Amino acid sequence: MKLRLLGLSMVGVAGLLALPACKKEEAPTPPAERPAAPTQQAVPPAPTAGAGAGEAAAPAAPAGNGVVKGTVSFTGTPPVMAELAPSVDPACDGRPEKEQSVLVKDGKLQNVLVRVKGPVAGAPAAPSTPVEVDQSKCTYVPRVQGAVAGQQVVFKNSDGTLHNVRGVVGTKPLFNVAQPPSGAPVQKPMPSDAEVLRLKCDVHPWMTAYVVSNPNPYFTTTGADGSFTLTGLPAGTYTLEAWHETLGTKTAEVTVKDGAPAEATFSFAATDAQAKQ
Repeated sequence: MKLRLLGLSMVGVAGLLALPACKKEEAPTPPAERPAAPTQQAVPPAPTAGAGAGEAAAPAAPAGNGVVKGTVSFTGTPPVMAELAPSVDPACDGRPEKEQSVLVKDGKLQNVLVRVKGPVAGAPAAPSTPVEVDQSKCTYVPRVQGAVAGQQVVFKNSDGTLHNVRGVVGTKPLFNVAQPPSGAPVQKPMPSDAEVLRLKCDVHPWMTAYVVSNPNPYFTTTGADGSFTLTGLPAGTYTLEAWHETLGTKTAEVTVKDGAPAEATFSFAATDAQAKQ
């Protein structure tokens, strides 16, 4: 009987000793909550995928970081510009004394319109603001400039005298508007079927100017140093044209890269004027 009771007691003690061991084995139950951690780690990639989808849905515009720089030269002896007839109009005081069609200084040619020929993918539309031609000291200012096809041209009269603006394409007259002294500006559209709009004043016959239409906004006019800079071009290969009112045109191919300015040069001569005539 004592042996039986002793056996039962030992079983009971063994059971009590086993309880802590069982509890220690059950203690690692927290790892069952670990799936929550991978869920949190999986969240960041989701926004990245979403951003990529958004970018694909809206194609980016051309970078437009390309730059072309260069000069326009004149080789040989420049033609002699004729003296302008005297004017008795006091509003014309300070006007140039000679014809301004070919202006050369230190071998560089002024008033050459340098432009990218043809359409350019991604180029902005024609500006809503017009290009401006002023009449100051009986002279059109500027003499040569560009305009985007479809852009308007506004004519101002800053002189205290009567002017008229006669627009001609080739030999075809387009309009003829009178502008009284310091009168209100007059606005006209660029012709859609021509590239060069020539302006004349019948009151002061030496007054001449040109507005050259282009299908893109990448153009500029050389100054007295013959230099030019075209900016904002998307990377690519283009045909550049240098246009002069009496010397004709020259062309050059140029490859534009982002962050690496390209260079182009043009050269005219007196024989170009002879060839055009």
